[in-house]
Amino acid sequence: MTGKPAGTVAVILFALLLMACDVSRAGQEQARFFLMGSGRLHLENLRNKESARVSLLRADGSLNEDAFAEVDRVFGYPSMDKGDHISPRLLFMLSYFADRVAPGRLITIESGYRSPEYNEKIRGKGANAARTSTHIDAMALDFRIEGVDGKQLWETIRAADCGGVGHYGGDIVHLDAGRPRFWEAATSGTGSREPDENRHVYLSTDFDRYPRQGTLRLSLSGISTFGFGVAPEILVYGADESETPVARMRLVGNDEEDCRIIADRKAARFLDARLPAHLAAGRYRIKLRFCRRPFARMPEEIFSREIELFETPPVNQAGTMR
Repeated sequence: MTGKPAGTVAVILFALLLMACDVSRAGQEQARFFLMGSGRLHLENLRNKESARVSLLRADGSLNEDAFAEVDRVFGYPSMDKGDHISPRLLFMLSYFADRVAPGRLITIESGYRSPEYNEKIRGKGANAARTSTHIDAMALDFRIEGVDGKQLWETIRAADCGGVGHYGGDIVHLDAGRPRFWEAATSGTGSREPDENRHVYLSTDFDRYPRQGTLRLSLSGISTFGFGVAPEILVYGADESETPVARMRLVGNDEEDCRIIADRKAARFLDARLPAHLAAGRYRIKLRFCRRPFARMPEEIFSREIELFETPPVNQAGTMR
């Protein structure tokens, strides 16, 4: 019996293996955050007694909407009213650090989402709660992980410089997806009576990584007073550049408006824009400019943290990626 030489067979098998790997990669979603972890969380909320085991990612790497709905329930977040979820960035940060220090262990939530009314109530009782707390914006939690020292966990998160992290003593740590900063009980500043006047407003993007020509969502947090505006024209800068923009884009909505009023928290969370088609893959920052500022101390403009644009695999005529 005749057949192909062993070397030829090996080459064919290797080529088939590469094709299989390409198909597998084609079916996988790109990671959307710089810090993600496995996406598997075991959560329990001490306040409402709700608990869940979830996987934030599906097998293909896409976001699992059902899992986010479960997390909203545990956090006590009224997602049906708000139209979104507890910050995905926060949850993937939590997954990332939990995987590093104690993968699979129970994460006990001491404080999850807070309504503005509840936040003011506990502030009045002397709790460590800032007037513009990130808990109000569904971007924070106070938590502990079974068997993990709170101070060591705080130091681990602090070293990553990726968000807000506080430690008030014991095994409980505050984590938020807001401005990178850190504090302990003596330096928290939550009891300050100085008027905030929107000085600490913070600009977030819904993801860190986007496909070229995709849509991004901007949100503003840390707001003390609503009724200000944002310029509908958004500027895009290279990651290390702040003088000359490389692109401009407009907020989705009324093309005639010159100042979009941010009347309430919901308006601050849904600022959508389409990424310009000519922007190459790479890293950028977004600048938002304010208008009708109610306070002189409110910033005139604000930059996001870095985002990254990536190429998506081309699609062949059969409709599959190649």
